Amino acid sequence: MTQSFSNPLVEQRDFIAGKAAISLEDKAVIAISGEDRLTWLNDILSQKLDELAVGVSTEALWLDAQGRIVRDFHIIDDGETTWLITFKAELEELLTQLKRMVFRAKVVITDRTEDFVVIATWNKSVSETYSSNGVSLQWQDPWPTTSPGGWRYGDKPIAAWEYREALVPITTEPHVWQSFTKAGTMALDALRVAAFKPAGPNEVDEKALPHESDWLATAVHMNKGCYRGQEAVAKVHNLGHPPRRLVFLHLDGSAHALPNTGDEVYLGEELVGKVTSVGQHFEMGPIALALVKRNVSLDAELSIVSGTETISATQEVIVPQSAGSVIDLGEFRAKKK
Repeated sequence: MTQSFSNPLVEQRDFIAGKAAISLEDKAVIAISGEDRLTWLNDILSQKLDELAVGVSTEALWLDAQGRIVRDFHIIDDGETTWLITFKAELEELLTQLKRMVFRAKVVITDRTEDFVVIATWNKSVSETYSSNGVSLQWQDPWPTTSPGGWRYGDKPIAAWEYREALVPITTEPHVWQSFTKAGTMALDALRVAAFKPAGPNEVDEKALPHESDWLATAVHMNKGCYRGQEAVAKVHNLGHPPRRLVFLHLDGSAHALPNTGDEVYLGEELVGKVTSVGQHFEMGPIALALVKRNVSLDAELSIVSGTETISATQEVIVPQSAGSVIDLGEFRAKKK
């Protein structure tokens, strides 16, 4: 994907103003049709989807049996087909695994990635958006509002996040750029970091739990029935604490360059985490998201090792150390006595 076409700070402003749009070349599009599609998706994903209303945007996570995140999905249903937007990495493996889980359900899974381009905008419609069964397929991110059945550990982020993704047929994409200028992904990265918004694959690794990044707020329904990973999610939420927490980092602006995703984060000489997303914000300057150990002091100054350079960083809490353990076992045990 193109990171920037000219000046990423100008592109950010144009994107927020509705003048620019971003082509998300790393996105895949999957169509799920059939009369059992919503109940089937409800059984395998973290969000309550069996009663998803037509045209309503939501997001969900696909978890493993230990409650770790495999990938995230942006979802909208048109009354006949449920449309999933996700990252392209390991797409063939994903499609194979989904098809293996159909069993006797009346569901048809179709890869539509080659038919569409995903166009990102800021609170603005794209006239070339594909209409399916009379529904315009433009997904609107529910973040930062806590969705029904969700749970937010931290404070609601202050920075605005009015993000949309439109499915535009490949054949009509050129017309989009008659109404919008092109912005690169650096503009989007900075705005997403400022809004504390987790996204795959950046905030998804082999150990990622939804509790660590406050993804329970919009992508997990805590009161729905069983799905893969549900027991592990409930156990950490009710009785335990996630081992890591997502933090927002203000980076030392005197550094010669921004860190890279995956760069290691240190407290003194101790390795305590890694950078997951980075941005150069037009107002905040250099910023980042990082996953760090839960017990890292909230006011500790951290450092990021990026190549030969060390970059100082101060924290802003996204997920507090107290996340999880919402059931007071002390009170429960007292009642038993």
